[in-house]
Formats: sequence, structure tokens, C-alpha cells
Amino acid sequence: MKLNQYDIFYFLGIGGIGMSALARYFHSQGKQVMGYDKTSTPLTTELEMEGIAVHFEDSVLEIAQLVKLSEKEKVLVVLTPAIPKDSNELLWFQQNNYTILKRSQVLGLITETSKTIAVAGTHGKTTTSALIAHILTSSGHGCNAFLGGITANYNTNLLLSPGVEWTVVEADEYDRSFLTLSPTIAVITSMDADHLDIYGTHDYMIESYNLFANRVVDDGVLIVRKDLPLAIQDSRFRISNYSITESADYMSEDIRIENGEYVFGLRGIRNNLKLGLAGRHNVENAIAACAVCLEIGIEPEKIREALASFLGVKRRFEYIIKRPNLVLIDDYAHHPEELRACISSARELYPGKKLTGIFQPHLFTRTRDFADDFARSLELLDEIILLPIYPARELPLPGIDSQMLLDKIRKPHKMLVEKSGLLAELGSREVEVVLMLGAGDIDAWVQPVHQLMKTDDRRPKTGDR
Repeated sequence: MKLNQYDIFYFLGIGGIGMSALARYFHSQGKQVMGYDKTSTPLTTELEMEGIAVHFEDSVLEIAQLVKLSEKEKVLVVLTPAIPKDSNELLWFQQNNYTILKRSQVLGLITETSKTIAVAGTHGKTTTSALIAHILTSSGHGCNAFLGGITANYNTNLLLSPGVEWTVVEADEYDRSFLTLSPTIAVITSMDADHLDIYGTHDYMIESYNLFANRVVDDGVLIVRKDLPLAIQDSRFRISNYSITESADYMSEDIRIENGEYVFGLRGIRNNLKLGLAGRHNVENAIAACAVCLEIGIEPEKIREALASFLGVKRRFEYIIKRPNLVLIDDYAHHPEELRACISSARELYPGKKLTGIFQPHLFTRTRDFADDFARSLELLDEIILLPIYPARELPLPGIDSQMLLDKIRKPHKMLVEKSGLLAELGSREVEVVLMLGAGDIDAWVQPVHQLMKTDDRRPKTGDR
């Protein structure tokens, strides 16, 4: 299948972070791009401002006449797994025999024509892939990049450099999507249990990661965090490992914090590398990114300069307010290990400060499968505010709700509030460091919380962002 045979690209779930990058890509190619999503978001507004038509009602009447009157062979429908099988528009396209491909299949077709760097992992893949893309871009090598987050350096999830050798992609394990890719260089950052609604068991998920690893092309490179439970016995490609805690092919040395930045050494690059991102887990992500770029042959000094200028990814430990006496951080953490990493990073950076966390659980199945682990991670906070579960693609499950999770938390300072009561609750508290955590629609409340805290006259405004 050749993607250039299509003139119209219709996206079901166009507002998703991965889907929107593909929409932007085809729009840049001069194609007609349009689509549906459930709700309007800042990202869909940006797509509309860029000239991409988006609507928010799942109705056949909303499908543009341009689509209905065009030859079916000229229309490609791109589908995200988040779209329910009984979607009115999806059913219409199926009944009328349009070509429908999953997002991952389209990404696989795009990357067939270039060397691909694919970053997979339960956690860390967005920051790692964004950092690799930044190093390639700022060093002058250039790349095309389809990212799972909005990079702060470029304010986009899509980077395009026509004629370049490399494409960087985030390899999504959900629905085994990453098995459509054939990377020249693959990175696996972590393999903690997740998406058990799809995989059933952690062992089956690990099996899928092994299948992904074995999709590395002949003479390619697989870079994995040391001690991941992979069983690779394939001499077609080279395998390297990395770590911040153990001896490895790529390992950090002398990690420390200086003036709010992590400073560390790395084999292959001399000491005093600087990273402005919070958290030792991000140092580990940086080591993985540096390993990829050293394998490609980028000069160590250019890697050093790019690392120091990387501003991170929005909603990954993103500072919204950063004052001496008041901090607001927004983070996408929605898995127990991600919560642990985020909260531990805040504790390391702000020792002695009170940490208040606002957490919106994401998915009923994930909450059910990891309830005890979520509770243990949230107990690292001083104060816990839970919001109702964000259902995304799921229907409620009996007995699975935020109250169930709250009951498992063994800390006295905890409560459950509706989103409508969040501002009043925060306004009644003396807070120091506030973490807003979750992958649902909690991000829509970041700016209202920001305004509330910014106008709090009890605290000095010096250093407010």
C-alpha cells in the first residue's frame, strides 16, 4: 500500500496526541485532512487554526461532502483504538467499504522509507524520543519525529526536515501497536505491567515486547535498560544496555544536583553533562537518548549542548508556577511507577516542603488492576486529593471508583472531591508544592488552579511563571 495514492485523510479520534501528529504530517504534504473527536481541546483548536477541519459530534451528517462525493480509493480513514466499535461514523465507513487503517499501521507505512528510531516502554518513551529528536535537530543532523507529547522547545508533536535520514517515533505498546514498526534502532525504557485490559497478564505483555525487539532490522541496534526481562537471542542486530545504577554499556557517573539541575557523567562523553529536567528517571531517559545519538555518530560536544538546551515535554513535570514559597507542577503520570517517580522527584528537589497531590485516576481497569500500587505511591505525598476516575474508552466497573482507592491509602490527610469542588478545596488550604497528576482531562484544570494560586496574596510573587 502506498499512502500517496490517497488525497483525503479522515481521522476518527483526530485530537489524540499521536493522531494529531499524523494529521499534521499529511496536511504538510498538501493532502485534505479532517476528522472527528469527542471533545474540543487546545490541541484540536490548534489543528483548526492550522486549516484542518474538526467536528465533535459522532454523526454521519458531520462527515464532509468532500469525503462522500470522492472516489473511495482516494480516501483513507485513520482510526485510533479509543474510538468505540459502535461509533456512528466508524460503522458508516465500514458499511460503505472505505479503507480503514489503525494509527499504528499508518505510522508503520510512513517509516518504511527511512531509517527509524523507535522508543518503547511503559514509562519514559515520550521524554526519551523527544530528547533524541531534539539532539538530532539541534546538532544539525535533522529528523522527522512523531512524538507522544508537545515538546517545549518546538511547541509541537511533529518535527519535519525533508530529505533527512532518520525518523523518530514513539512506539506504543497499547494494542500491540509497536509491532507495525521495523526500527533501525530500538529503545526499550521499561516493561512494568500496564494495559492488562488488552494483554491480560504481564507475561503476555513481556512477550509482545520481545516481539517488538525482534523487529529490529538486520545490522540494527537494540538499546535496553539493563535487567529488563527480555529474552533476545538474535545475532542479526547488536544489543547494548544502559543504567544509572549498575555497570552497563552506557552508564551515568557522579549524579548530583547543582543550582536545580542534574549534572552527571556518561561513558563516551566527558563529565558535567547538564539536564534541566527533574527526576533521576529523566537522567536515565537522557542516557538512553545519548546512547542512541552516540550510536548514530553525533559528536559528543553537540550532544552535550543539546542536552543542556532541552526544555522537556509539556505535562512531564512541567512547572506552571515556580516561586520560592509556592510551586505548581503538572504531570501526565497515570501509572503507579510514574506517580512514584514524579513524587520522589519533587521530594528530592523540595526537601522539607509539604507536597499536595491532586490525582485523577485514568481507566477503571487500570485502577482495578493496580489499586494497591496506586495507594502505596500516593502515600508518598503529604496531602492527597483524589478526583473521580476518568473513563476514557471504558464503561464503569462495579465497585471500582476513587472511593475504593481512597480507602486503600494509609495516610490521614486524604479526600475525594468532584472536579467542580477542586478550586474551593485548594483555596481553603495552605499549600507549598502542588502536583497535578493524571492522563485524563485534569489538564483542563491546570490553568484555573494556576489562576487561583497566582492570585493568592498570602505568598510572594517573585519568580512566578
